[in-house]
Amino acid sequence: MKDTNIDIFAYENKCRKEGFRLIAGVDEAGRGPLAGAVYAAAVIFDEGVYIEGINDSKKLTAKKRDALYDKIIEKAKAYCIFSVDEKVIDEINILNATYKAFQGAIEGLNPQPDFVLIDGNRAKGIEIPHETIVKGDSLSFSVSAASILAKVARDRYIEEADKLYPEYGFASHKGYGTKAHLEAIAKYGPCPIHRLTFGGVREHVK
Repeated sequence: MKDTNIDIFAYENKCRKEGFRLIAGVDEAGRGPLAGAVYAAAVIFDEGVYIEGINDSKKLTAKKRDALYDKIIEKAKAYCIFSVDEKVIDEINILNATYKAFQGAIEGLNPQPDFVLIDGNRAKGIEIPHETIVKGDSLSFSVSAASILAKVARDRYIEEADKLYPEYGFASHKGYGTKAHLEAIAKYGPCPIHRLTFGGVREHVK
């Protein structure tokens, strides 16, 4: 349940008082899984836009996220979803891949924002004025909307991967290191979308 004492527009309103008008919220999905890409989304809304039910994507059911995904895309002034695949994750590590996903999502916005609100406690390589917000997906309307876009996009992607590699059960665990997933990796070895540098996978790389 959403905390009714939280003003989910407080960060956006603060930015507007400082003269910013095109304020983007940014969040990611898929940092922790053992397989697949990490996704980031960026979204800008016109002032006054509100969508009932927006909250941290992790607190919503899949059905609710899917419904909100369509509403966010419909009402957004601009949005972009950007992914960085497992090969790049293995090459530059997950933190840098997440930064890269953030940058790609922001750069894909048209119009470009003049201020960016980012979920988390750090960001890198973003030249536009920005602020990081710990638990921003619960505290900022635009960041929360971005979290839903990223989560739904990644879930749809990993569900497609499940059709290609059904023995790993991606549709059920979304690539996270569950007992069943780890047992499947031990039995079959890594598949092409596994992150080979991640614990639980690398010990089975030949």
